[in-house]
Amino acid sequence: MKTILLLLISGFVFLFLSCNKNQEKIALNANKEQPTHSAVTPVPNPEKSIQDWWIPRQNAVNKRLDQGNVDLLFIGNSIINGFEGAGKEVWDSYYKSRNAVNLGFGWDRTEHVLWRLQNTDFSKIDPKCVVVLIGTNNIGRNSVNEIADGITAICDFLTTHLTSTKVLLLGIFPRYEKTSEDRKTIKEINAQISKLDDQKRIFYLDIGHVFIDEKGKISTEIMHDLLHPAGKGYKLFADAIEPKLKELMEE
Repeated sequence: MKTILLLLISGFVFLFLSCNKNQEKIALNANKEQPTHSAVTPVPNPEKSIQDWWIPRQNAVNKRLDQGNVDLLFIGNSIINGFEGAGKEVWDSYYKSRNAVNLGFGWDRTEHVLWRLQNTDFSKIDPKCVVVLIGTNNIGRNSVNEIADGITAICDFLTTHLTSTKVLLLGIFPRYEKTSEDRKTIKEINAQISKLDDQKRIFYLDIGHVFIDEKGKISTEIMHDLLHPAGKGYKLFADAIEPKLKELMEE
């Protein structure tokens, strides 16, 4: 009898100590300092040359989302914005019938996307999936860690405010020549943001390989300036994400 009593007491003590340790971990995470730098500080895009369309575009986005009936969002910079230009035919073929809305704004960095998200009304929509491609414009302004922080903050916002939406996070696309220092930086950023993939709400996909040949070169037929996709590049883009997109949209 004494042996059983001692075992029971020992079990309760173990559970008590385990609970205390878990509480300590939760408290530490809650008190963990959040990063503070430009890539995570929401601000509107300050470029004077784009002010005549940047805010009006933001207002137009809000007006469209207020109408509801949105199953798919694309969020990013000029590469996403380009689905309205060089990639329009691809957009119309792949996404128009899926009630997709383009939230790509040229020139944007992570901090500008964060500002736009905070100033966008998502209350009327419940999209199945949001595709995120951002960060290339932060290169040269922010460190690898800072850019990863900015992308993380965007994903955190989306999973918090669009509670049933799946996030398809794309790795930053390769750009310029193979020998460019940017290629190395992009690989380092992608290695960090790939860890955001939890196979529950966030799904990471790196499709950069479709834009380069076996020697690591980018053709101007695919990216006309070795950064922005041409029509052929947008077709490669859409084809590369389509299997995962169908899965996440449960089509």
